[in-house]
Amino acid sequence: MIRLKRRRWTERTRILALMLAVMLPATALIAFGVLHLRSIQRDHAVEAAIQRDYQQVLAIADKRIVARARDMAEDARKDFPDLEHASNLDGFLATHPNIAHAFIFVDGKGIDFRSQPELMHSDGEESKEAEMFGKWFDVDATEFIAKLKKIEEESGSKVYLTNNWVQRHDRWEYQSLVLFRPLGAGDRTALAGFLYDSDYLANTFFPKALNAVMPCVTTTDASHPQTGIMVRTMKDKAPMAVSPGWDGGTPELERPFEAGFPGLVLGIKLRGTTIAAMSQRFLRTSFITLGAISVLLCAGIVLTYRNVTREVALAKLKSDFVSNVSHELRTPLSLIRLYAETLELGRLPNMDKQQEYYQIIRKESERLTSLINNILDFSRIEAGKKEYEFRQTDLADLVRSTLESYRFQIEQNGFRLEQKIDEDIPPLKVDREAIARSLVNLVNNAVKYSSNEKFLAVSLYRANGSVKLEVADHGIGIAPHEQHKIFDKFYRVGDPLVHNTKGSGLGLSLVRHIVQAHGGNISVDSGPGRGSRFIISLPVQRTVQEARRATA
Repeated sequence: MIRLKRRRWTERTRILALMLAVMLPATALIAFGVLHLRSIQRDHAVEAAIQRDYQQVLAIADKRIVARARDMAEDARKDFPDLEHASNLDGFLATHPNIAHAFIFVDGKGIDFRSQPELMHSDGEESKEAEMFGKWFDVDATEFIAKLKKIEEESGSKVYLTNNWVQRHDRWEYQSLVLFRPLGAGDRTALAGFLYDSDYLANTFFPKALNAVMPCVTTTDASHPQTGIMVRTMKDKAPMAVSPGWDGGTPELERPFEAGFPGLVLGIKLRGTTIAAMSQRFLRTSFITLGAISVLLCAGIVLTYRNVTREVALAKLKSDFVSNVSHELRTPLSLIRLYAETLELGRLPNMDKQQEYYQIIRKESERLTSLINNILDFSRIEAGKKEYEFRQTDLADLVRSTLESYRFQIEQNGFRLEQKIDEDIPPLKVDREAIARSLVNLVNNAVKYSSNEKFLAVSLYRANGSVKLEVADHGIGIAPHEQHKIFDKFYRVGDPLVHNTKGSGLGLSLVRHIVQAHGGNISVDSGPGRGSRFIISLPVQRTVQEARRATA
């Protein structure tokens, strides 16, 4: 006995050592993951990474938009009249309707300023702008010419993009100013240029440029939010132009244009979410994943330990079983053999003694037969296969008796019971106990999950070739997106009342199993706050094959 206990303890120790060998590295890895996520949460690393990506996107957008504007300005510059044909400015504007104003400035001669006809104002605004630009270039023309030479040396571009602000209707509007040296200028201090009006920038140029930089993939898929960018002036928080993915609100990150459009700001955000929300979702998902892995690991270790210990115990039980059965079989067989040999050798001349021996042999053989039958019965029980017992049943009587036995509990909970059972219900082949259990489960759910209006209705009627058993209540109801899950094992609706009420989550799963075993189906009609109606449909005609296949 001492040796057996020592061996058993050694086996248990070996199993525990194996579990620890698996559990310790996995636990260390999970702990490291938790600490790493904590450091990410503490340092706002996710937000910083997203902001870096946003900065890169804005920098790329800045370069592409400015390059687009510079190419457009270069194309227009090539059509600009030279210094000797300055009077052709009106023709230039006619061929470039997107340009609002054009001008040529020559030091000592002043400025020749032209505007699109629809922008001509009777109050002399054009002459005021011409006078303003003339004074500006009188002072800074030499500086602009030096900038143009430097830009051409560095990038090969012959245009300089800057800005101009115009006050209209108590509001400052942004214009894009393009400066360059006119053809035929020579060594003279001369400048030429044109302006894109704020209306063209806001309604045409920037929408096309933003769409080219950030095309709209989708605006409805919440799992893949669309990135949106916008352009605004530094003097106004409202967007001047937006990409198709922009849904309003405040940008997550902003960046002023480095060149080309001074005074304008680029902003970016994700449609329908924020950087903080993305970070929280990432961390929450990561923590849930780690938690789930931890739970699965612990569950796996526990199940493995239980299975291994169960297998060890089963092996011992099998060994003991074989030993016991062998001993039980050996005893009657030995007696039968002993008395049979004695009788065979004729050593018992007394007939009474012989009769006694015959009786002993018969009793031991009966004992042996009983032992074998017990073993066979044990084998059938271990198979665990039991069919439903279908019998011709008066379903109306079954429903009445079931409700009557459950009436005390219904009334004790303060419920008003309404019972409607039609008279033309045909007899059905069902398992009485199983159908009664299904009805009790549905009634029990109605009682448990009706907090305000305590009403319960049970109906039994015939419709569309089947008998329908209906249980309705005025309880909390079930949301549509959860109705296909309530028949799953262990699933419970996410209503606070459900979680505060004790239950296993198996009742409806058992009802569905019973109904399907009877060849029927169960459905639910429900909505939050308007109660639930469960309908069991049992076919009037069932085939013999269906009945045979229905198992517990």
